[in-house]
Amino acid sequence: MSTTDLINSSEGINATLNAIIASATDTWNMVLKLLGVSVSVAIVVAITLAIRAFLRKTLKPRVALHVYNVIEKVIVYAVLILGIIAALAPLGINLTGLLVAGGVAGIIIGFASQTVFSNFLSGIFLYIERPIKVGDSVIINAQDSSIAGMVIDIDAISTKIRSWDGHIVRIPNDKLFSSTIINVSKVATVRVVVDVGISYKSDVVKAREAILEALNEHPYVLVNPQPEVYIKEFGNSAIVLRVRFWAPSKVWYETRKVCLELIRDRLKKVGVEIPFPQLDLHVKEPISIVEVSSDSSKA
Repeated sequence: MSTTDLINSSEGINATLNAIIASATDTWNMVLKLLGVSVSVAIVVAITLAIRAFLRKTLKPRVALHVYNVIEKVIVYAVLILGIIAALAPLGINLTGLLVAGGVAGIIIGFASQTVFSNFLSGIFLYIERPIKVGDSVIINAQDSSIAGMVIDIDAISTKIRSWDGHIVRIPNDKLFSSTIINVSKVATVRVVVDVGISYKSDVVKAREAILEALNEHPYVLVNPQPEVYIKEFGNSAIVLRVRFWAPSKVWYETRKVCLELIRDRLKKVGVEIPFPQLDLHVKEPISIVEVSSDSSKA
């Protein structure tokens, strides 16, 4: 074998060895990448599970179950998908086009469902803050309307209230969130205020005593704070007495209705008149009445 043949044979062996080493290196690098991706995916899954456990511990007891399920799925899936996309980056998988397409689709859907998303987000804040709950007696003062009644349902998009006249009123959560909410059920007692008009000829002291006696007959009218009766104003047809008393918040409306009946009966019993609107006409100068006969009218 000549020297040239030996050199060519050595170069072929070296090339083969280099190819084997390069292939092994590429395989090892791929194994390392796959191992790194696996570790990254495992970390993402662990973080996702930790976030889910945190949500179940802190948020789940404070919101309704059906709303919590939606919130948990959105957060968990978002973290999981973004984490997996980031973990696949070392493998050279380019998901930029998918992200761009998803972003465009998200913008379109966002504009189309802006009101729904606003209601949903407001519903989440309402569940977290919990200013009202099902069964509460509330008064909702919005800019253009006022609604009073009992809360019968709170969902992710709207809140339903049964008004005192029996109507079911659906209020979008974003409108409810920006309204003034008076929750009567949040306190143990509330003050009830009614106005009673009595005749100018009636005795105010007797009327006050009669009203207080009528209030004391009702078991739900609190003794402390004591009921109050005082002159509010002098109206066109009556002296208006302001009556204020405290009652349990759960029965205040029924107590108010019964107390109005008791007050009317007691005032009638002691001879205090509750007048109706009237107008007295006083003529300063005498009026002459001229009788016109039928004959003169024909002429």
